[in-house]
Amino acid sequence: MRAMRTTRTMPRSPRQHAPRGLAWLWLMFALTACSSRDEVSLPTAVVQRGDFERAVYAEGNLRAVQATIVAVPPGTDGPMRIAWLAADGSPVRAGEVVARFDPSEFEKNLEDSETDLATARAKRSKAEAEGGAALSNLDLDAEVARRQLEAADRYGKRDEQLFSRHEIIESELDRDLAQARVAKAAKARGERRALGSSEIELLAIDERKAAIQIARSRAGLAAIEVRAPHDGLLSLVRDFRGELPKVGDTVWGSQALAEIPDLSAMEAEVFVLEADAVGLAPGKPAEVTIESRPEVQYPSRLARLDSIAKPRLRGSPVQYFAATLSLADTPPEVRKPGTRVKARIVVERRPKSLLVPRQALFEHEGKIVVYRRDASGRFAAVAVQTGPQGPGIATVTSGLQAGDVVALVDPARPNRSSAADGSSAEGGSGGSVAAPRGRRGGGGPIVIRRVR
Repeated sequence: MRAMRTTRTMPRSPRQHAPRGLAWLWLMFALTACSSRDEVSLPTAVVQRGDFERAVYAEGNLRAVQATIVAVPPGTDGPMRIAWLAADGSPVRAGEVVARFDPSEFEKNLEDSETDLATARAKRSKAEAEGGAALSNLDLDAEVARRQLEAADRYGKRDEQLFSRHEIIESELDRDLAQARVAKAAKARGERRALGSSEIELLAIDERKAAIQIARSRAGLAAIEVRAPHDGLLSLVRDFRGELPKVGDTVWGSQALAEIPDLSAMEAEVFVLEADAVGLAPGKPAEVTIESRPEVQYPSRLARLDSIAKPRLRGSPVQYFAATLSLADTPPEVRKPGTRVKARIVVERRPKSLLVPRQALFEHEGKIVVYRRDASGRFAAVAVQTGPQGPGIATVTSGLQAGDVVALVDPARPNRSSAADGSSAEGGSGGSVAAPRGRRGGGGPIVIRRVR
């Protein structure tokens, strides 16, 4: 038999196993260090307790609470053109002329109306004379026809023994003809009288129209000067286009030209952007700063707010809400209508609230979550309830405590660039951030969206 060869394998020494095990150990340590370093290097913020306040800013002008309107006299007919106007902001005395209008149009209308009145009166006199002459002629015709009828009745041929039948018939026809002429003359006289009366009434209407135009023209000439009702400071009023009245403008009766304000009480009219007016309501506190005195802030309160947003400038698509701020007290030296002011209106104020950056809020499966760092230094998703939010900051009502550290980016994708999610580590809201692919009940990848 062939002898069998036996080969013995000698075990390797521990020094031979050491390099491979040490390599795996160093690899695991490196991965753990990288993971810890990535989480530690994430941009974070500390949850703090403080006063939350959301305010909006607006600009406008000062105006008096009460003012006497200086308007175009209401009795004028038609448009009026401004020929002279007192300067805006000039002091005036009671009875002093503050505006003067061009009288040429009223003078021309007065002259034309007087001519129309004289023409209507002449036509009326002519119509009355012609009507009287026509009635006299008709009276003569009626008298002739009546006498012919009397003669036909008196001298008619009726005796058949004296006159032939032909003569008797001819006499009856003559009588009928005379009777018809009498009726025709009476009817013509009545029609001519009615026609003359109608013509005279029409001419009388023309006279009254001319007289009315004369009265209006004289009223316009009497109102070409507008005087101040009392002493004060004249302030011109802007029209619906936001422009001040000036020489050459066309105005109408009862249109406001200026006002003389009562400087004892002032208010501010400011304009708030339509997008910033959410939550505004009468009674909100505010602070007003006059541009000439920026170091002083005057406390005020929102008194009125327009219900419809309107553009401030003609042709501009930007909409504003007009708001009126009541001022408690202002020194006399700043009580100047039209002075430019800036206002800060507090929409909402919550003291001692938990505050976090809005960038730390994410939406996950229909819930608002933050990534809070635990004792081991890792970040875990925590559902929170949020309250009012402002630009870059939000309040949290539950889920966090003061001193908690939250991540400002998704820990699963810490290196995602700001161009991808539309935000940076310092703050601001952006687009959606996708978590690593995983299975969720057989579905697709979990998507985490940053709260806007």
